[in-house]
Amino acid sequence: MDSEDDMHDANDVESLDDDFYSGETEDPPMDYYSDYDDNADDYFDDADDSDRIESRRPEQNFTILRELDIRQRQEDDIARVAAVLSIPRVSASILLRHYNWSVSKVHDAWFADEDQVRKTVGLLEKPVFQNSNTRELTCGICFEMYPRARVESTACGHPYCYSCWAGYFSTSINDGPGCLVLRCPDPSCGAAVGQDMINLLASDEDKQKYDRYLLRSYIEDNKKTKWCPAPGCEYAVTFDAGSGNYDVSCLCSYSFCWNCTEEAHRPVDCGTVSKWILKNSAESENMNWILANSKPCPKCKRPIEKNQGCMHMTCTPPCKFEFCWLCLGAWSDHGERTGGFYACNRYEAAKQEGVYDETERRREMAKNSLERYTHYYERWASNQSSRQKALADLHQMQTVHIEKLSDTQCQPESQLKFITEAWLQIVECRRVLKWTYSYGYYLPEHEHAKKQFFEYLQGEAESGLERLHQCAEKELQLFLNADGPSKDFNDFRTKLAGLTR
Repeated sequence: MDSEDDMHDANDVESLDDDFYSGETEDPPMDYYSDYDDNADDYFDDADDSDRIESRRPEQNFTILRELDIRQRQEDDIARVAAVLSIPRVSASILLRHYNWSVSKVHDAWFADEDQVRKTVGLLEKPVFQNSNTRELTCGICFEMYPRARVESTACGHPYCYSCWAGYFSTSINDGPGCLVLRCPDPSCGAAVGQDMINLLASDEDKQKYDRYLLRSYIEDNKKTKWCPAPGCEYAVTFDAGSGNYDVSCLCSYSFCWNCTEEAHRPVDCGTVSKWILKNSAESENMNWILANSKPCPKCKRPIEKNQGCMHMTCTPPCKFEFCWLCLGAWSDHGERTGGFYACNRYEAAKQEGVYDETERRREMAKNSLERYTHYYERWASNQSSRQKALADLHQMQTVHIEKLSDTQCQPESQLKFITEAWLQIVECRRVLKWTYSYGYYLPEHEHAKKQFFEYLQGEAESGLERLHQCAEKELQLFLNADGPSKDFNDFRTKLAGLTR
């Protein structure tokens, strides 16, 4: 069972941020729930409503990359290094792969000690094996004689026939991304094998695999880029640090945290989120439930859940031991002298003597811990499901309802953007509110003032969001179901825009 210390260690010094309601966070939390006091007409003029909303959004510090963008950036980096160092494109590619596609690191290392860099990555300036001027050469793998036209070698000069090269490439490429740092097959030689050799001698299937590994290495080896973690998404993200905001929204509509790649969870820190996700999936919670809701059979020690009203328990086969649920004694010992079959008083007597104190204390602690966890998890999961429903409603609004509402109310779709903005705000608010419950779970019980203030802010957030969600979900239906323009639509616009703000 998790101890109270385990539950509260999200507030240790290693956490990214101890209190997201303190002044040290990157944004004031849930400030979009605050009430508005000025004249509503000042806020919701149609001409500048979208401008005001845009101005509230933080400046984007990431770029979404499609496959074409990734290839273009990769080619640009290779061309830049090749031009600055006056080396072939293949050599530039080998250098960049070694230095994790960092152009600056390549330049620094090269100009500091070119000879050492060449030796490290296998870029030889002259052959180490001199081929004789004969019409035929011996393959260094199969030791067969081949015409010069059927033998190929890297910069080191070691000769190998086409079929042996193809077999070497096939085996290496099928072993995984390690093929990107291929060296000459000679065990004593460290000469690098470039992509030009792959393109010349490998099969079409192996060429495609190698090209794919090369593309993925540009993202996976580069500290400034990551793949979007959404299932099936093939977009990558390049991130510019500095703003303190790690939330990234991919073109696939998935939002995630750049720092930990979990679902976007600002303003809750990554440490709390990691612990919460682990707790939701850990076997410890199963054991916690077993400890709180079952008792071990006195004979075989298997946990048993009480599923009927009487105290007469029978263990499952092959044990079949019959015992009393209250005192865990053999049922055969129960009779008139112990208070009757259904009124065991041995347990009460033993409890008064302190026999069961430690066991019951642990059981009670487990039960309280489980109830507390269930409280926060249910609310976390409820907001998650509400967010998923809101996302579906947003999609329905954008694809179907906006057009219908435009026809019904005789207004252009550009004048109905306030509805889409409201649903986008609902989705974002559900996300924030969901993660506040993981934060609340790890708040120390002894910090009463902080806990009360947090729960007050959480309640205000919940209240404001429910008003907005109900307005966008229920009250909008009146206008969607209307047969014609409604004189109350402008009042609805003002109300919904006000709740959104």
